[in-house]
Amino acid sequence: MARYAGRRQVLPVLGLDIGGVLVDRLAEGEDTSFFGSRPMETPAVDGAFEAVARLQVAFDYRVHIVSKAGPRIAALSREWLLLHKIISPALPASNVHFVTDRADKAPICHRLGVTHFVDDRLSVLNHLTSVDHRILFTGGLGVHPSSDPRDVPADITMLPTWPATTRWILDNLKRYGPR
Repeated sequence: MARYAGRRQVLPVLGLDIGGVLVDRLAEGEDTSFFGSRPMETPAVDGAFEAVARLQVAFDYRVHIVSKAGPRIAALSREWLLLHKIISPALPASNVHFVTDRADKAPICHRLGVTHFVDDRLSVLNHLTSVDHRILFTGGLGVHPSSDPRDVPADITMLPTWPATTRWILDNLKRYGPR
C-alpha cells in the first residue's frame, strides 16, 4: 500500500507504545506493573496480540514499537515482548525503540516515517506532529482515567478497544491504495 505526497511515494508505517497499549496499566500510579515482583505475569490488553498480528500483515511488516522506559523497564519490556512472541521474525528486536522522555518519541517516529501511531497518552500524541494518524487508545488504562473526549484535538482519534482500533486503522489504510 502506498500513497503519494507530491511525487514521493509514502508507505504506511505503524508505531505502537507498550504501556497501556500492549501491556495493561494495572499498577496504580505507574506506567505498567513491570514495577512489581512478577513482571512477566503482567497481562496484555485484551485483543492486543491478535491486533498486532493482523496489523503487521496490513502494514507489510512495517511496524515499530516506540516506548518510554529506563534501562531496567526497557529490559523487562523486551523480555515480555519476547515471551509473548511480539518480538519475532515478523517484528524483529531492531524494530523496538526505547526513549527516556516521552517527547523523544517524536524524532524517532519522524526518522522511521511512522504514519500511524497508537498511544494511551494524549501528551505523547501532541508531540507527534509528523505522524499523519494519531490514535489515543483508552482500552489498556486499568484504573487510570482516560482523557476527556472534549480535550482531544480533532486530528487525534480516540478509540476504546483493540477491535475498534484495528477496524479504524484498516479502514484508514484503504486511503493508501492497493498493495
